[in-house]
Amino acid sequence: MERVSRMVAEKPVVIFSKNSCCMSHTIKSLFCDLGVHPAVHELDEMQRGREIESALSRLGCNPTVPAVFIGGELVGGENEVMSLHLQRSLKPMLKRAGALWV
Repeated sequence: MERVSRMVAEKPVVIFSKNSCCMSHTIKSLFCDLGVHPAVHELDEMQRGREIESALSRLGCNPTVPAVFIGGELVGGENEVMSLHLQRSLKPMLKRAGALWV
């Protein structure tokens, strides 16, 4: 858990992902299209990926990927992020976190 906390503090937007997950790809593309450059951690490429995935599960991420953190806080997975985007709440949240300037 401490490792995850350190990782989510490194940038305004942090995404835990897997290369094999199509929803992870969709979320990463959304942030890229918005002009956000998140820290992306591909759990299936990391030595301790399973350990981090277990920590994400304990934090309430279900499924564990994609897991999106904005401003150090867990936002959730693809459903939560897409809902925020459709409600026009995602961009203001990104601006408050310092991930967007416009």
